[in-house]
Amino acid sequence: MPSDNFWKMSNRLLKLLFTRFLAATFGALALPGLVMAATGDSPEAFPQSTLETTVNIESSGHLVLFSAVREVNNEIRSDSLARLPVSGEGRLYQIARDSNREQARAHYLRLLGKRNAQILFECSGVRCGRSNVWANQIFNQAVLYGGDATQDYLVAGTVSEDGTRWLTLVYTVTRGNLREYAWVEHLRVAPGASIPGFGNLARRVEGPVIVPWQGGVTYRFNWQAGDRQRVTDLARVEGTIIALVGYSALEADESFNDAMERARKAAESLSEVLSKTGVPRDQQEIIVAGPAVVFSEPDRQGNRVEVVMISR
Repeated sequence: MPSDNFWKMSNRLLKLLFTRFLAATFGALALPGLVMAATGDSPEAFPQSTLETTVNIESSGHLVLFSAVREVNNEIRSDSLARLPVSGEGRLYQIARDSNREQARAHYLRLLGKRNAQILFECSGVRCGRSNVWANQIFNQAVLYGGDATQDYLVAGTVSEDGTRWLTLVYTVTRGNLREYAWVEHLRVAPGASIPGFGNLARRVEGPVIVPWQGGVTYRFNWQAGDRQRVTDLARVEGTIIALVGYSALEADESFNDAMERARKAAESLSEVLSKTGVPRDQQEIIVAGPAVVFSEPDRQGNRVEVVMISR
């Protein structure tokens, strides 16, 4: 039987997970106009705008600026820039006359906040540099050429559940004819590329690897060989913790405690499997969530163990 300390720790972790779940739920209710999209999805368009152009971006050296721009002898200069291997798209929006670019910027900041994005750089007005350079040499969208005092820019980084890194760039400007535009790039960054200001801290948590389970006395785990190898490979890195989060579906004639116990036993059984494949027990942490934490994603339902890898 598990010790009292085990159940106390499990309950504390469960309360933390449940609190975060409630916070996300009430946050979505408080902002009904914002769709909770996956990190890999392009940010939802500002409602008071019209999509003008979509540009596919596939590049081994796409220019991204992390500081203000300068132009010296027809060359782009910036204190911090990178040419990154990326794939994604850029979208040009015209902002409606009864709205403004400040509201559009606030919209994208809210969306990025809901994705726990890290703002890597932002500027406004003349501190961004010349609008002509942003429009014609960085984004290649001449319509973005406006007043140097009426522009703003930000670049934000996010990490999806599978460890993929994403950059979102938002540039807004008011032209001389008072028309306003927003340019939004959403880019998947290839593994291994160095992102200024983002570093490797954001990649400390990888996963989850979702492992459905069946059984009661003995357990069968349905996961791919590639997933098993991924967990084993990451476990070889010194200091890595392998967290096994056990979930269970609450059955009609089952008590909550019984469902929690099933989730615990399934996680412990998977722990034994990992031990036999080279992941030491002292490198593993078991967390029991049972049926108490609910997700909307179709693949995060039912009886399963979610494996999360946390590096030092």
